[in-house]
Amino acid sequence: MLSPVKNTKNRLLRAYRTKIREAAISRTKSKIALQGKTIDDFTEDQIRDIVSEEERELVGELKSKSLVALAAALGFGVI
Repeated sequence: MLSPVKNTKNRLLRAYRTKIREAAISRTKSKIALQGKTIDDFTEDQIRDIVSEEERELVGELKSKSLVALAAALGFGVI
């Protein structure tokens, strides 16, 4: 009985991680372009590290926004 719930949870988590990864890759490409460089100027490890850092930043931003939304939903004023 819990199997459908677990499957749904796993699908949602996979979709969430995929969207974050795509956004991180997009932000990485933008940062590289703003530096006037191309992806070929970096090694795979460097690109992987940059994307990983972008993912951490995105998750942090989402957590912060979620807390603000929760506070607003509960009626707490943000001063």
